[in-house]
Formats: sequence, C-alpha cells, structure tokens
Amino acid sequence: MEICVLERRSCCGDDLTLDRFASLGELREYDGIPEDVAATVGDAAVVLCNKARFTREVIEKCPTLKYIGLMATGYNVIDVDACRERGVVVANVPGYSTESVAQFTFAFILQFSTSLVTYANALRDGLWINSPSFTTYPFAISELYGKTLAIFGLGTIGRRVAGIGEAFGMNVIYHSRTKKDAPWEFVGKDELFRRADYLTFHCPLTPETTGVLCSENIAKMKPTAFVVNTARGGVAVEADVREALDSGRIAGYAADVLTFEPQRADCALNGAKNLFLTPHIAWAPKETRERLIGMMYDNLAAFLAGSPKNNVAR
Repeated sequence: MEICVLERRSCCGDDLTLDRFASLGELREYDGIPEDVAATVGDAAVVLCNKARFTREVIEKCPTLKYIGLMATGYNVIDVDACRERGVVVANVPGYSTESVAQFTFAFILQFSTSLVTYANALRDGLWINSPSFTTYPFAISELYGKTLAIFGLGTIGRRVAGIGEAFGMNVIYHSRTKKDAPWEFVGKDELFRRADYLTFHCPLTPETTGVLCSENIAKMKPTAFVVNTARGGVAVEADVREALDSGRIAGYAADVLTFEPQRADCALNGAKNLFLTPHIAWAPKETRERLIGMMYDNLAAFLAGSPKNNVAR
C-alpha cells in the first residue's frame, strides 16, 4: 500500500522522521504542498497532510483514496462531506498540542504584562547603561493577578489556559457554543468582549467564528485590553485589528496565526502598533511533534486493522 506524505517538513523539520510509517506501507514523501494535489496523490490509498486542501474536486480526482491522516486537530481544509459520501476516512489528531499551545498563549500574555522582550531589546540599545538610577521602567508592567482572562472556546486547550490563568490569580470567564461542565463563568459573546483584560481564542474556524474579531466586536472592548490568537488567523478581520491597534482602540494583539500563511507582504497587520507575530509555531516543540507523529501512526494502524479512530468524516 502506498502512503503519500504531503508537507513532511511541517511536522518533521530537521529533527524528526516518519520512518516508522514504512512498516505500514510504501512511503512517498514531499516536503511541501504540490501545485497539483490530486496528481501528486495519484493512486495512493493513504495521504498524510496538514494544510493541503482536499476539496470535492480533488477528492473526485483520487478514486483510490481511502484515508486522509491529518497532521493537525483542525480539519477545515478538508471537504468532510465529500469524504463521507465517498467513504474516505479523515482522521485528525485531537489534543496533541494542548500543553504547547497553552504555554505559548501565556508567553504572549506575559509579554504584554511584563514588556520583557521590549526591555531586553532596549537594554541592548543602552537603556540601563544610560540610566541615572539603579532601575528604569519606561515600558508598562502590570500584574496578571485580578485581571479578567476571557477565553473564546473552551475545548481542551481553552481549559488548560483557564487553569493556568487561575494559577496566576486571574478571573476566568469563557464563551462557547454551549455552557460547559466547568468551574469558570460562562458568559455571552458580547459580555466576553466587554469584560476582557486579556482575550484569547481557542476555537475552531467555522462559519460562526470566522471574522468574529471584527470592528463591531472590538468596539465593545476596553482600550486597555490585549488579544491573543493561537487558534486560526481567520477568526480575525486583520484590517479591523490593524485599525484598532493604530488608533489605540485595543492595547495589543499577538498572533501565531494569520489568514494567509505563510505571511504575505501585503498582510494588513504588517507594521501595526503593539503587534507581536510568530510563524505558526505554538504547536512546534519537538516533544509536541513527537506526540503528533505517534498519534498519526496509531490512527493509521487502527484504520488498517479495520477499526478507524478519530474519524471526523463518520
């Protein structure tokens, strides 16, 4: 059986391999996303991929395709309905990045509250050398204790972020499609935006969440509020966020994700005030990717044994 691997480099980098999959079939690996996905997949029965788009048209051009193994939790790039109709299993990897994304979320939050990177950069430029005092603090520093951490989406990652926020003494509120069995305060969307000191997104990209961080909702926020997005770039209307940053309507925006990835030269956020961007790496610690590859292997082995798991196209 042939296993076509697209985007090998996205999960393996320079430090990991997919060699263990050779015990399940013949590997054909590609570092990135090919121009013609269907032609590259060819007669393969199994595809492993991350961001490659499997539209209905692509799926119809791959008549031997039986299984799509995602290197991710989200599956918005896959036409799940078309796969279901064709009997193609689509297996995602839930929960593999919970610890790393929660950690990264708080790296952003701590930067906003401590200005740590800003201070480190300023010291390289001589800030402390030229100080008349034993200390100098021209950039804002604030405690997280007592601040309101507003979480949009209380899945596995959202819950982990909530727990960390509690450890810092933050007041945790959340909004999700339905009220969860959770110890934190469930609020409506408007109230979430209105009360947030730190607003962080941990939701899938759906028609309901696409563009939810827009001028209309930003207008409900405190001008002192900070926003962190480690979910999907599409939850933000980036032009609206840019305007809010430059006008001081919000205090800062940090994102590990953009609407178009890799980042484009014409991205609306480029050059905005109080902006911190990273290149979609919250999921990328080696330990996290090792966990991902192990779960991908288990998914495929279960499918080949006749008992698919994590099939989102059921």
